Amino acid sequence: MTTTARRRLVAAASAATLALTLAACSGADPATGTGSGETATSEAAAAEQHNDADAQFAQMMIVHHEGAIEMSELAVERAESPEVVALAERISAAQGPEIEQMSAWLEAWGEPQPDDMGHGGMDHGGMDMDGMDQAGAMSDLDSLSGAEFDRRFLELMTAHHEGAIEMSEQELEDGENTDALALARTIIDAQTAEITEMDTLLGTS
Repeated sequence: MTTTARRRLVAAASAATLALTLAACSGADPATGTGSGETATSEAAAAEQHNDADAQFAQMMIVHHEGAIEMSELAVERAESPEVVALAERISAAQGPEIEQMSAWLEAWGEPQPDDMGHGGMDHGGMDMDGMDQAGAMSDLDSLSGAEFDRRFLELMTAHHEGAIEMSEQELEDGENTDALALARTIIDAQTAEITEMDTLLGTS
């Protein structure tokens, strides 16, 4: 092989190596032309995949969580038992971030927030507590104090949690968004454990 031919081969090999290096730096697949940008786009699209059940779950659970937080904040102020106060604080701490998470989903999905829908536009299954709506429950609690308040709070919050579990089980049956399904499972696990805790507290109160 002549010196000139050898130089041409080296130059060609260097050019090929440079092309592959540039492709790797850009995140592109030299065979397909696709890159990390397209992967990120597909992942974002998958995250926004949802159906009516997912939207309704988020809308209803936001309202449901807001009710639990309202009850819990009153319990933090009014409850006599330190165990009940601690439980109420945990409920508020857990459900506040979940409300923010679900609100962000609705925005990403282009779905209305609960405040924009009005009560007439929502299914209120799972919202009642011992036959009372949120206003009735709050009025009932506000009329009590001491051990009577603690007992009634535990009874109403147990019923409230049972409603959340029912709504979450419905989401697992009908929903399709992976994040919403994961939250539904988290709610079922967490609130089932809290129901057990409240049953224990009711047995000793």
